[in-house]
Amino acid sequence: MSTIQTSSYRRTRDHFEPQDIDPHEQRRLRGLMEQIDYTAYVSNREVVGQMLSSVDAGHFQRLAITVATARAKWVAEALRQSESGAPSTPDQIARLTAARTAFEELSEAYEGLRRMVDRGYVPMKSPG
Repeated sequence: MSTIQTSSYRRTRDHFEPQDIDPHEQRRLRGLMEQIDYTAYVSNREVVGQMLSSVDAGHFQRLAITVATARAKWVAEALRQSESGAPSTPDQIARLTAARTAFEELSEAYEGLRRMVDRGYVPMKSPG
């Protein structure tokens, strides 16, 4: 089982890879899997393309600023909590957790948008 490292968590791939089948069967199975992957690609391109139509550098910049702001708020909250030297209260931990969750979700959305453009699911508008 392989693991994919994203910016904040690991996802495991659970692809069964048979070892004991003959070469003809392996080629046939690989062909079927390529068809499945292509179907997923076309589906993503159609659905994502309809929902997002196209993006430009401004979209990325605004989202990057939002991510950076969320990261700064998360760390600022942690620093505020550490100033007294006392253990954090449950309410403080809840605020810290909410700030971290916001940062992680926004960060994943940014990476997701990059992947969508990279894979051709949504067109990137040229500047100018």
